[in-house]
Amino acid sequence: MYHISRPHPNRVLLMGTHGFTLLEVIIVMLLISLVIGISAVFFVNTLASSTFNTTVRDISSSIRYARSLAQLHGERKNVTIDLDARTFSIEGKGVREIPSDMNIKIVDPLHGEIFEGKYQFIANALGGVQGGTIVLWNERKTVSIQPDPIVGSVVVQ
Repeated sequence: MYHISRPHPNRVLLMGTHGFTLLEVIIVMLLISLVIGISAVFFVNTLASSTFNTTVRDISSSIRYARSLAQLHGERKNVTIDLDARTFSIEGKGVREIPSDMNIKIVDPLHGEIFEGKYQFIANALGGVQGGTIVLWNERKTVSIQPDPIVGSVVVQ
């Protein structure tokens, strides 16, 4: 005895649809490449902003760390920013680089704007930090780092 099966009444059978047309594949590939292109531009811009923010955070935290070391050891500590070599460091610690796509200047209360040479921030044992304001900028953003000479706090604006 043979049993003949019929298609389920809710199932629609489409004849001749066994794949995609070339036009459909091209459109999908075009959309995928468009999304990848837009996301690549977004990530490149995010990377530059991230590098800028990281450098600002590293410089300000170096000044805070020098202040903590000065209070802990009871002696002054220096943070040196070399504007020509584009580096900064805490005395006796490693040297860190400032990226080439960033500009930097020091606004000293006595000498005005300084664009070249070495500049030192001095953290004393009582907690104060002597030095001017560090100004960092690129084509999108400008940030100033200002240490407080009495309390020693570091304000990033």
